Amino acid sequence: MNSLLIAATGMMAQQLNVEVISNNIANMRTTGFKRVRAEFQDLLYQDLLASGSTTSITGTIMPAGVQIGFGVKTGATSRIMSQGGLTNTEKELDLAIRGEGFFAISLPNGQTAYTRDGSFELNALGQLVTIDGYQVSPAITIPSNASSITINRTGGVEVLVGDATTPTQVGQLQLTRFINKAGLKATGDNLFLETPASGTPSTGTPGAAGIGNVLQKYLEAANVNDGAELSALIEAQRAYEMNAKVISASDEMMSATTTIVS
Repeated sequence: MNSLLIAATGMMAQQLNVEVISNNIANMRTTGFKRVRAEFQDLLYQDLLASGSTTSITGTIMPAGVQIGFGVKTGATSRIMSQGGLTNTEKELDLAIRGEGFFAISLPNGQTAYTRDGSFELNALGQLVTIDGYQVSPAITIPSNASSITINRTGGVEVLVGDATTPTQVGQLQLTRFINKAGLKATGDNLFLETPASGTPSTGTPGAAGIGNVLQKYLEAANVNDGAELSALIEAQRAYEMNAKVISASDEMMSATTTIVS
């Protein structure tokens, strides 16, 4: 019976669906995390009787044929790049992007990665880095005698040095856009890499046309909706159980057929 194989594809699809949902739920408190959605496609069909076939010598045509499908496959796991909520942290090196764009990060291997996680720190040289120590690009260095740091919405980084009352600009943050940001490759550590699907990066000043603003002392929360994920989990569980029931029913039918034949 093909129903055994068909139901098995359904169970495998829902198992992957649950894995995707569980990863979303696990990252509900991950800064800048973008949830993922599993998308499915039906498999090939067997034409037992093609639609449009003639059904008589007078040329009458069958309006609907007979097709048997062979189950389901995973088409994609799409990343939903919608804006997450903004949370005030009162930490002057925490930065959130409101709107389009990513912070560019220089990796030790020479690659450039991209992130929405703006929970930055200073290293021993006063350079602005991620919590893993990767340097923000373009590089920004804060003087050791700076008494305060101000980062405005357009990415300008200003500090008060020593007893000065007039701020000094020490750097300018840039944001990077992609024509297909969902095509970026997630590598862990809240980082993404450019791919042929994402298109080439376009870098500009925050607040420019099509580019978001930078908010100091804020972080972007994950765009995971706990209620929606729990609902999707229940649906996936029920679909898995129904496919398992199909396998059980098909097995009983085969056993009955074997008994009758013997």
